[in-house]
Amino acid sequence: AKPALSYPAARRGDTVDDLHGTPVADPYRWLEDPDSAETRTWIDAQNKLTGAWLAAIPARERIAKRLTELWNYERFSAPRQVAGRYFYARNDGLQNQALLWVSEGLKGKPRVLLDPNSLSGDGTTALKRSAVSDDGKLLAYQIAKAGSDWVEVKVRDVDSGVDRSDHLRWVKFSGMSWRHDGSGFYYSRYDAPAEKDQLRAVNYFQKLFFHRIGTKQSADALVYERKDHKDWGFGGLVSEDDRWLIIQVWRGAESKNQVFVRDLRAKRSKTVELITGFEHEFEFIGNHGSKLWFKTDHGAQRGRIVAIDVKKPAQKRWQEIVAETPETLRDVSMVGDRLVCSYLKDARSEIRIHHLDGKLDKVLTLPGIGSAWGFSGKRADSETFYIFTGFTWPTTVYRYDFASGQSGVFRQPKVAFDPAGYVTKQVFYESKDGTSVPMFLVHRKGLKLDGSHRVYMHAYGGFNIALTPSFRVDRLAWVEGGGVYAMPNLRGGGEYGQAWHEAGMKGTKQNVFDDFIAAAQWLVANKYTTPKRLAIGGGSNGGLLVGACMVQRPELFGAVLAAVGVMDMLRFHKWTIGWAWVPEYGTADKAEDFKWLHAYSPYHNLKPANYPATLVSTA
Repeated sequence: AKPALSYPAARRGDTVDDLHGTPVADPYRWLEDPDSAETRTWIDAQNKLTGAWLAAIPARERIAKRLTELWNYERFSAPRQVAGRYFYARNDGLQNQALLWVSEGLKGKPRVLLDPNSLSGDGTTALKRSAVSDDGKLLAYQIAKAGSDWVEVKVRDVDSGVDRSDHLRWVKFSGMSWRHDGSGFYYSRYDAPAEKDQLRAVNYFQKLFFHRIGTKQSADALVYERKDHKDWGFGGLVSEDDRWLIIQVWRGAESKNQVFVRDLRAKRSKTVELITGFEHEFEFIGNHGSKLWFKTDHGAQRGRIVAIDVKKPAQKRWQEIVAETPETLRDVSMVGDRLVCSYLKDARSEIRIHHLDGKLDKVLTLPGIGSAWGFSGKRADSETFYIFTGFTWPTTVYRYDFASGQSGVFRQPKVAFDPAGYVTKQVFYESKDGTSVPMFLVHRKGLKLDGSHRVYMHAYGGFNIALTPSFRVDRLAWVEGGGVYAMPNLRGGGEYGQAWHEAGMKGTKQNVFDDFIAAAQWLVANKYTTPKRLAIGGGSNGGLLVGACMVQRPELFGAVLAAVGVMDMLRFHKWTIGWAWVPEYGTADKAEDFKWLHAYSPYHNLKPANYPATLVSTA
């Protein structure tokens, strides 16, 4: 047996806030300053204790060896074709960051265009988004250092592989969209924060700019801002025909947005507020002249496609192209003069290809239970590429030919693992209020249901995000070692459209915890495991999930892995981008919201109890 852990002492302060007439103790308020000497000392002592304990685990070396073998396989992204050049990411197996490659034509010899591993000595500088000019000659790309949300934007010449002088800073939550002539691109940024506050200052007043190639950032043209709305953000997107600038207006992390439009061909054109009110989601797909196609949940909680004419935008004139179905519409691409629609059917992918008038062309045959995505390209393209993956199916790239209607494997990795011995299945269980909730289970074939198995259950349940089957080496090692992997699709996510999301946000957030707890009870009742053999994990909103469930039902779990969790629900909105989560959670600044937040906030509901073994990690 290992010696008992002796934890670093954490000083209890005497801070008490009065929130709407309720006294709320906050004894560890001093830990909000990550840079104070006292906090640093405490963090270092915690890391030393944890590191020593983990290093002494007997199986650690064997697990590390097997993980290295499994991880050492080639990975590709789906290629993007621009002006006859194909751009894609590739990792040879054990590189920290994937390299960006380019080839002249589909069968041309590939060459490295960008190696993020060379940008820092420790491999922690990551390539985020990139965008290629329409002539295929310039690459705008974003790099992030050490996991920060802040990115820098640079521009590389594709022919020479050399960076140009362009260098943009203070960019966050932004895409890049080129003008057709390659003169420059639209992007979004914030004002520069004070040096000492770069990683914790609250970010408000995002602005949309146009950067002209070869000029300094200080010369960038301000395209749009709203001084009357500090929490609005702006994404600029140029339509494929270079006619329209579509401004997607977002507010926090809510999935509802506004859409403003500017005619790029008209001199002194004004910004037209096409869709206002933050009442629904509108995602721009493409256009034909003044008619713009959108994926929306307006009048369709599980999504539909409508066409809106900028010149006659009244709602009564909207044209429905693809109607709502029982399945949830998650993504749409306009490519090959088709609408490629990605649906979720009980949290697994179904791909339907429609003609531009909405008529169904075909349903794509997929290899099994899994997730498919990609399908990028332009209207005139004759091909598109997509990814298919499953829990035991390595991420494989397929090429789809529109003329023949056939798919073929384009890149398939070789992994030191035989999927034939494993099973992926989906079960449905009842939550506390009778709601039916789906859950994926992955394990060895022939599993005996005798309660003896170690189960790792992972979930998210929030922000309209859908958890779908995906391939991960750490999960493979877990099921290979005899474990069971469980992934319930909780309310709060996007698996069944907006109603499913709204049933697990703000005042209904407890439904999410109830769904997760019910999944644990189902696994025990159906003799997969016992509470002491059941580990749970989640990150960010999923960290909140496992933190709240641990506090509410400590006897139901054997171990908890809480990564970058939102654990203080009364003060999360005071730091960095935390304010953007208020539409999802609510805010303790309001008396009504305070009641439900205080009722489940993990930090405020800890009490003397026999809690499961817990590992809390942060960024």
